[in-house]
Amino acid sequence: MALSKETKARIIEKFKKHDKDTASPAVQIAMMSERLTTLNEHFKANKKDHHSRRGLMQIVGRRRRLLKYLHRKDPAQYRELITVLGIRR
Repeated sequence: MALSKETKARIIEKFKKHDKDTASPAVQIAMMSERLTTLNEHFKANKKDHHSRRGLMQIVGRRRRLLKYLHRKDPAQYRELITVLGIRR
């Protein structure tokens, strides 16, 4: 259920800060959000897949911590990112 190379490249291109940026908080949060979207679709079809649900909760927690970090370090970028991704906070 990993993201395809094309999807990763599209996300990196959209959220990168400079040419070689692949690991800034904004890029990581965007990738996690995309992964959560695909996992939510998976759970609509597979309601009893509790092992994957644990992984989903781990990704949600990791994204929440990164959002908290970004909010502390750069509030303007945080606000821009949550509006672009449609994350409610």
